[in-house]
Amino acid sequence: MIAQQIKSITETLPAGVRLCAVSKFHPVESLREAYDAGQRIFGESHVQELSQKVAYFSGQGLLPAVDDIFHHERIAWHFIGHLQTNKVKYLAPYVSLIHSMDSPRLFEEIARQGQRVGRDIPCLVQLHVASEETKFGFTPEEAMDFLRSVSSRLVLPHCGVSLRGVMAMASNTDDEARIRSDFRQAHRFFLDARALLSEQSGDAVASLFTECSMGMSDDYRIALEEGSTIVRIGSTIFGPRQY
Repeated sequence: MIAQQIKSITETLPAGVRLCAVSKFHPVESLREAYDAGQRIFGESHVQELSQKVAYFSGQGLLPAVDDIFHHERIAWHFIGHLQTNKVKYLAPYVSLIHSMDSPRLFEEIARQGQRVGRDIPCLVQLHVASEETKFGFTPEEAMDFLRSVSSRLVLPHCGVSLRGVMAMASNTDDEARIRSDFRQAHRFFLDARALLSEQSGDAVASLFTECSMGMSDDYRIALEEGSTIVRIGSTIFGPRQY
């Protein structure tokens, strides 16, 4: 079933769009089934659970890929949940991409831990475009001010962070127009942010800012139409979460 679901989803994705299989709360056996079906990018949102899964796959000789946010041979672990600053140190050595960089304080801690382990940790700027106040992230205005404030640091060698794009969640609603509007706003910000980085940090930094992580099981088709490059899909692949 898992293999068939992955095949069905990937067949709907345009060229250049990648599937992040959201594997949180699912056992390693399910992840292994997905891996054997060709899936390489897995999304987790709890540091302790992710660490256990990394240990399992490392024990199988399938070491995580840390130098590339996507990988065709080895696993790329993406962290997609709200990240507490005191947990960054555990992810720093192996995480392939943090989707949820949602505050200047978290940026500073990621940079510090990246420098500690000798790598620039790839991150996405998390935007808050949804109607729910409970969701995390910068507003587009806050995110633009943030990028202006750190743009000069991004050109420095070994700064500890590599900004790769944006992540956004749409409002939790059945209103397709609202969902589309949220994704469209996020993609518009993505384009504006890349232009800003090109102007203030140079083409080398802007050329890495390529990803727009939008869309989950219920709304990823709309997200694709609005410019998503990474879709985060869990329940459609793995079934109900096993809490």
